[in-house]
Amino acid sequence: MNNAFTDLLAEKGILLADGATGTNLFNMGLMAGDPPEFWNTDKPKNITALYKGAVDAGSDLFLTNSFGANASRLKLHNAAKRAHELSRVAAELGREVADTAGRKVIVAGSVGPTGEIMEPVGTLSHAVAVEMFHETADGLKAGGADIGWLETISAPEEYSAAAEGFALAGLPWCGTMSFDTAGRTMMGVTSAGMVDMVEALDNPPMAFGANCGTGASDLLRTVLGFADKGSTRPVIAKGNAGIPKYIEGHIHYDGTPELMGQYAVMARNCGATVIGGCCGTMPSHLKAMREALDTTAKGSAPTLEEIVRTLGDFSSTSDGTDGNAPTRGPRKGRRRS
Repeated sequence: MNNAFTDLLAEKGILLADGATGTNLFNMGLMAGDPPEFWNTDKPKNITALYKGAVDAGSDLFLTNSFGANASRLKLHNAAKRAHELSRVAAELGREVADTAGRKVIVAGSVGPTGEIMEPVGTLSHAVAVEMFHETADGLKAGGADIGWLETISAPEEYSAAAEGFALAGLPWCGTMSFDTAGRTMMGVTSAGMVDMVEALDNPPMAFGANCGTGASDLLRTVLGFADKGSTRPVIAKGNAGIPKYIEGHIHYDGTPELMGQYAVMARNCGATVIGGCCGTMPSHLKAMREALDTTAKGSAPTLEEIVRTLGDFSSTSDGTDGNAPTRGPRKGRRRS
């Protein structure tokens, strides 16, 4: 089925996505622990500036400020009943920016994890999870989002529940997982395992891939793992801008715009067709990525040695697919930043 996303991808071949949400909003004054989604109604001009920063830098697609706009996360701020509203407004603000961009830009409705652990390990039932995702997706659709965009997921059960939620809302979607445990997600999914999971869904995403994680090198190794499975579905790569460092009370990422430009080209060579940044990625990084993609011819897939030489060491020796990677229990992380 054709839609704005598939049409633009077919037209351009490669799409540049956006960068960080949290990093940019913290720079605007968001305080740690405060829900960014409240700014959709409290400080809409800041959210518009967030979106415009990506568009002006050359992004073909940007994510809405709705990562935590689900009943489970919002109940921590006594705002569970605002999930639909905050999702809708996030998309409405995005629609205004996209419609005045002067070119085709995709509004992707960000949907993050619930923050709860699903049965049988945890207490969140499949039915309740589906309804939470459905509510968020429906709000995003009502606000004018072109597509839904599931991100930073660790558990296959949650990915599957989100797929059902998007189907109920009638919103086409893309979805990424975060591979941050020696090549696996925190719930043990490998790159190969994700491909198998995606292809088995009744409502599969239009594109799938990886976001966040531990660093750009690790993420590209995961993308190579997707390519090895031979899936014909478009692949997404949204890596962090380097490694986080704690400096004078704040988190800083050490990836330079030049480095992220090199990452973008290597991501394309690894097989990704939707390329963006995650934590720490600013408009300056996106500009460098746009220029690098536009001025560098596509090359062959890099070797692991080439990735390390260009972007730095992997955080683990295993990519998770050899059975030697450790697994650990889930944690309740907040968001991409």
